[in-house]
Amino acid sequence: MTKIITRTMNQRIILSQDLEAELTSAVSDCEHDKIFILTDTVTNKLCLPVIKDYPCLVNATVITIGSSDMEKTLDSTVHVWQCLQQGGATRHSLLINLGGGMVTDLGGFAAGTFKRGLNFINIPTTLLSMVDASVGGKTGINFGGLKNEIGVFNDSRYVILCTEFLKTLDDENIRSGYAEMLKHGLIATPELWRELVTFDITRPDLRTLQRMVADSVAVKERVVTEDPHENGIRKALNLGHTMGHAFESWAMKKRRPILHGYAVAYGLIPELYLAVIKTGFPVEVMREAVRYIRDVYGMLPITCDDYPELLELMTHDKKNTAGTINFTLLSGIGEIVINQTATKEEIFETLDFYREN
Repeated sequence: MTKIITRTMNQRIILSQDLEAELTSAVSDCEHDKIFILTDTVTNKLCLPVIKDYPCLVNATVITIGSSDMEKTLDSTVHVWQCLQQGGATRHSLLINLGGGMVTDLGGFAAGTFKRGLNFINIPTTLLSMVDASVGGKTGINFGGLKNEIGVFNDSRYVILCTEFLKTLDDENIRSGYAEMLKHGLIATPELWRELVTFDITRPDLRTLQRMVADSVAVKERVVTEDPHENGIRKALNLGHTMGHAFESWAMKKRRPILHGYAVAYGLIPELYLAVIKTGFPVEVMREAVRYIRDVYGMLPITCDDYPELLELMTHDKKNTAGTINFTLLSGIGEIVINQTATKEEIFETLDFYREN
């Protein structure tokens, strides 16, 4: 039986029990004169064979882009637009995004802007995209060396979560997605946080993980439903991301890119330390998080010489107002404090803590 995690006027999120039946129903529900499937070079090889022979996708046109976040560019988007145009896509066509967060972000942006918008379905194939990128309506591309600098809010009609695709992932990509789940635990409840930090993500049981994915998606969807365009409480989802996006952009500039989830995990350490200083977050929980992240994710090799560049990258964060760097902090697990600021000295202190602990 199909399990619908959430349903809104614009989107249904389905925890898959029968991918062919659920995709057939979703395609039938979406107006379409032509169907296009967006993959990257990895999902084209590992995931497309799972669905390509479904009768509902007969005559579908496959579009393929590069697989790394370095390919999340305007050039890649232009390639998708050109393929849609050359394939005769209209405003009544359907795009199916089959891939990780890069594919769902870029594909959603391409779908939202081609002929002022066509319907799309997300089938996320990585843990990160299942719990984060494919849910919530944020789409976009990197630009000018900055993460997700160009984009729009644009909900897919359906998100179909099939954890069988997780079997195609390496350990690093599983851990990357799990970092966003850790964040969801911190902004939700002590019970969810406890389950996450005691689950063995190095040898995950997929049946248990499927239920945990559903719980994690439900956390994000509750927040997004309350604040779809990030005017208030949705900023809770940015925990770890002010520092994390700076770390990610820094690594990209060094041409040593890191996975988004790793950047978020690294970002949680200085931001939880900042929360201890500024909003009274419990020291023992912060220490527990630091130990877990160090054990699972290691450390980004920054030095104090990198602080000015990291600070400059933080000034470009989309949450900022009037040039003031904006943080989402916690006063406890599930106790969210948005629109927090920090001085240059405080930010450098958190980076010291990151390097030394």
